[in-house]
Amino acid sequence: MRGLTVAALALSGAQALAGPCAMDRVDLRGPWGQASFAIEIADDPQERAVGLMGRDSLAATSGMLFLFERPQRAVFWMKETLISLDILFLSVQGEVVALHREAHPNDLTPIDGGPDIAAVLEIRGGLARQLGVSEGTVLRHPAFGAEALWPCPVQ
Repeated sequence: MRGLTVAALALSGAQALAGPCAMDRVDLRGPWGQASFAIEIADDPQERAVGLMGRDSLAATSGMLFLFERPQRAVFWMKETLISLDILFLSVQGEVVALHREAHPNDLTPIDGGPDIAAVLEIRGGLARQLGVSEGTVLRHPAFGAEALWPCPVQ
């Protein structure tokens, strides 16, 4: 029952997805449906190095989007991260190309998303499974340009 409640919370914002994109939100969609997450952005080396370290909670409707200047191999770890996370590795088109579910707090094992990663979305551990998020899911955000599989509406 708890899992269904969490999934319902994450999907509660999905009804408003037809509107314009926002820098502080990402929208996800796939065969499972749609979800929207309020996000913080980590787009410089210092912000990416800190990420969600030291936090003891993360709301079911929140996440962090890591943006890279150019596509690259993205390798993450959970050093000083106190909560379990699902880590979604994204192509320049905004497609989830790799997914690591429920990364363990404080684990120093490298989590390799592979080459050509343009962005990474971290959400609360277990949510990807509860929602049905998998490789092939697409993300919408203004950081993804003309090559996006799910582009932002032109304003």
